[in-house]
This record gives sequence, C-alpha cells and structure tokens, in this order.
Amino acid sequence: MHEELGVQIATGSAIPLCRLDAGRGGESVRLSAWLVDQWQGTPTNVAPDEHDEIRWFGPEELPPFAHELLGTALVDAMRGARP
Repeated sequence: MHEELGVQIATGSAIPLCRLDAGRGGESVRLSAWLVDQWQGTPTNVAPDEHDEIRWFGPEELPPFAHELLGTALVDAMRGARP
C-alpha cells in the first residue's frame, strides 16, 4: 500500500473481503478487495501512471465494478457488515 497509496497499514488490520480470478493466460486478471481499518499517512495517488483517480467514496457513490461480487463485498463492508 505504501508504493500505491503512500500509507503504512497496521499489522493485522487488513481483512480480505473477496478475491476473483478472471480470464486466461496473458489476459487474466486478479481482483481483490480488503477492509483496512488502521493505517498511518494520508492516501494519495503515488502511482498516477497506474491509477486514474484515488478518493473516498460513500456506498452510493461507487463506480461500476468489473464484477458484481466485488461490488457487493465492498458495499457490505462499507455499510458495516463484516465477513
């Protein structure tokens, strides 16, 4: 997270929400979502060549997701449901 967002995650504070593998060979991607509730620093776009935008979202403001399961996991976590 430090090289992507400029933050240090507190040990043991990251909870995996979901992981999805899609595609095959050179066209495959892995999507994962984590819930992190303790970090140091201010999240910023430290890698602008890799990310279009990084900002805080409320559940109703989230953009469309590549996969429904990923969106469901994130919205549930944002609304307080824990895995």
